[in-house]
Amino acid sequence: MQFKDIVGQRDTINRLTSIIDSGRVSHAQMLLGEAATAMPLVWAYLQYLCCENRQHHDHGDLRADSCDDCPSCKKIASLMHPDLHFIFPTATTSKVKEKPWSGEFQGEFRDFMLQTQGSGNIDDWYETLGIENKQGLIRELDADGVVSDLSLKAYEGGWRMMVIWMAEKMNESFANKLLKTLEEPLPGTLIMLVSESDERMLSTIKSRVQTLRVESGTRKEENNAEFAEMLVGWLRMLFKLKMKELSAQVDKMASLNREQLKLFLQYALKVMRDCFLNSAAGVECHLGSGDEKFDAQFPRMITVNNIELMEEALNDAIFAVERNAYAKIAMMELSFRMSKALKKR
Repeated sequence: MQFKDIVGQRDTINRLTSIIDSGRVSHAQMLLGEAATAMPLVWAYLQYLCCENRQHHDHGDLRADSCDDCPSCKKIASLMHPDLHFIFPTATTSKVKEKPWSGEFQGEFRDFMLQTQGSGNIDDWYETLGIENKQGLIRELDADGVVSDLSLKAYEGGWRMMVIWMAEKMNESFANKLLKTLEEPLPGTLIMLVSESDERMLSTIKSRVQTLRVESGTRKEENNAEFAEMLVGWLRMLFKLKMKELSAQVDKMASLNREQLKLFLQYALKVMRDCFLNSAAGVECHLGSGDEKFDAQFPRMITVNNIELMEEALNDAIFAVERNAYAKIAMMELSFRMSKALKKR
C-alpha cells in the first residue's frame, strides 16, 4: 500500500511521512476516524516506515512515498512481513466455539484486508466471520498475544509492529494489560491503534498514545442518508402510535445487524441533540430526509421539557444493543419512551 493509492488525505499523509523522516516516531500512535479511511493510512505508513528506498518528491501534493519495490515494501504490501502483527475484534464462530481471540483468525483477517485494501469496516469483517448478530470484542487473550509478539526479537532487525484495529472494542482486561506494554515498550516497538471512537477507551490508554484525527470518508455519508429516511419513518409512527404500522417499522429497524443498529441509534441521538440546540438558538435544523415539511417542523418538537428524556431513552437502547438484547423488544420499548417524551413538549 502506497500513499499515492489513497484518495485525498494529503495533509495527513505529508504529516505522517514527516514524522518518520524526522526520526521521532512515537512507540504508540492512534489514527482516530472512520476505519475504512484510517486503515489504508496505517498500512501505507508502515510500508513507508520499513521502506529501504524512500522516495521524496520536489513537486506534487505528496512530499514522499515508499518505493513499493524493496523486499520490505513487498512484504508489508502483501501483509506477510514477519514483524507485523494484528489484533482485532472476534467472537465465537462455527470454527472457534470458545475463547476466541485474534490469533485464531489471522489468516482470515489478512485476507479480508487484502481483499478490501484496508477499506472494509466492522460490519464487513463480521460478515466475513459469519457473526453479523454478535458483538466482537478484543479480549484478555488478545493482550497475551500482544505481550508475546512484542517481546520477540524482530526477525528482520527493524521494527516490531502491532496494529490494533477497531481499538474501541477492547475490554477492560485487555486495556489494563496493554497499558503495561505502553508504559515499558522495548526499543523498536510500534503499536498503531485504529479507532472510530475513543469514548469507551480508558483515559490512561488515550493519554499514552499520540492521536491523529483523520477525515471521514464517504461510507458515513451513505449511512446517514439511509438512516435519515429510516428515522423519519419511525418518528412519524411515534406520533400516530398505530401498533400495526409501528410494529412493521420496528421490524425494519431490528433487521439491521447489531453494529448498524447501534450506529442508527447514535445517529438518532445526534439528530435529537442538534434539533434541540438549533431550535433553542432559533436556527433551522433540517433532517435531510427529503421531506422538507417534516424536516422543518419536527425540530420544534424537541424542547427543554423532553430532550433529557429522549437522550436517556436512546442511550439505554444503545446500551441494550451492546449487551446483545433482543433488538425488536429493545426498539419497541424505545418507541414507547420516545412517544411519551414527544408529548411533553
